[in-house]
Amino acid sequence: MQNNKVTIHDIAKALNLDSSTVSRALNDSPRVIQKTKDIVLAKATEMGYQRNHLASSLRKSKTNTIGVIVPRISRHFFSSVISGIEETAYEAGYTVIICQSLEQFNREKKIINTLMGQRVDGVLMSISMETKDYKHLEVLKKQGIQLVFFDRHCDIPNYSNVLIDDFNSGFEATEHLILKGCKHIAHFSGPQNLEIYKNRFKGYKHALSKHGLPFEEALVFPSKLMEEDGRKNSEKLLALPNPVDGIFSANDVAAIGAIKYLTSNGVKIPEDIAIVGFSNEPISTVINPALTTINQPGIEIGKAATALLLRQITKENDALDAQTIIMDSNLIERQSSKK
Repeated sequence: MQNNKVTIHDIAKALNLDSSTVSRALNDSPRVIQKTKDIVLAKATEMGYQRNHLASSLRKSKTNTIGVIVPRISRHFFSSVISGIEETAYEAGYTVIICQSLEQFNREKKIINTLMGQRVDGVLMSISMETKDYKHLEVLKKQGIQLVFFDRHCDIPNYSNVLIDDFNSGFEATEHLILKGCKHIAHFSGPQNLEIYKNRFKGYKHALSKHGLPFEEALVFPSKLMEEDGRKNSEKLLALPNPVDGIFSANDVAAIGAIKYLTSNGVKIPEDIAIVGFSNEPISTVINPALTTINQPGIEIGKAATALLLRQITKENDALDAQTIIMDSNLIERQSSKK
């Protein structure tokens, strides 16, 4: 028995009871007296029995399991969101399956299929940078599986979202640089198929327009916003005929790449170039100079997204209708922009 999973039949044989009696005892059935329940539970523990929760839940056509898909678990923002998700789900009696797409569309599609195979009740998701086709998400709806987007969402109707105001945050970051005296501001943007980067870019342009500064296409550098992208973009900036005096990066990682490259090439930050990032990654406080950034409330986003998903699963109140919840964000000023 050491090499095989212990079954109800094994426990019944050891106690000389019917398998049906053991099953009822393990399920706390009122048809079994407490003394027998205690004996069965003690023997089950002794033998190392583990209940097949999936099989049990399938009989009830509900698994009390939700899937979570993030681009990268290693990013502080997403790990914070997961913390909020897990805490809220646990309190509601739900198990969480955590997956990462690693920014790959094909991997994301496979994860969706896997979660459907696990018969999850719902999915919380932040889409990959490569995702431009949403057919794999429509399959979830056909299967009756609820879906809520957080952070990176899709511009498609009838889905719920938990977001920050990326337009206003992009505007605030850029205006902060303008108010510090910057007049030639570059933007490190993410892929424009993603709404969050599209809206941060729009906020950047609006701030320039409001303050009478010209928009220059040559100062926009789209990429996947990795640290190496920040380095490469900074190298291109230094080669421009007109010097840049500010950078708004759509995430902290690329901004940190910029700080490392620029300082290693004799550029003084913020005196020569002021920099603002986005997300408030932990490294933004320890890089020299410390990075000014937009703070996203990851834990609160996770909690709100999970609560919304659970309402949709249980169909409480008006939760059948798609909702968009906007969470507060704020700019944290540090040395990289203090002029």
